Amino acid sequence: MAYNEELAQRIRERLENVENVEEKKMMGGLAFMVNDKMCVGVIKDEMMCRIDPVDIPNALERPGSRPMDFTGRPMKSFIQVDEIGLQKNADFDFWINLCLDFNPRAKASKKKK
Repeated sequence: MAYNEELAQRIRERLENVENVEEKKMMGGLAFMVNDKMCVGVIKDEMMCRIDPVDIPNALERPGSRPMDFTGRPMKSFIQVDEIGLQKNADFDFWINLCLDFNPRAKASKKKK
């Protein structure tokens, strides 16, 4: 299944004024890289959020959020948010801001040679 193009466009528009944004297709979805680091993305109909691990417990209390678990166990610093958690613009902005706030402190992936 392809990723939700409507959600991708919504993220694209929100990141319009952010510097050093690049889109990369990966994991069957679309990732938005900020400063060469994965920041936010779309997997099927959900938004993938890379946030500070310290914020994960509180973030998971919000409607529509769940741990990101491709391998059967939660991935550190990543959660997914479904359409329920993204309906209101204030909620959508909350998630984007959380991702952008963590991005400067997030570790960059090792570049492939």
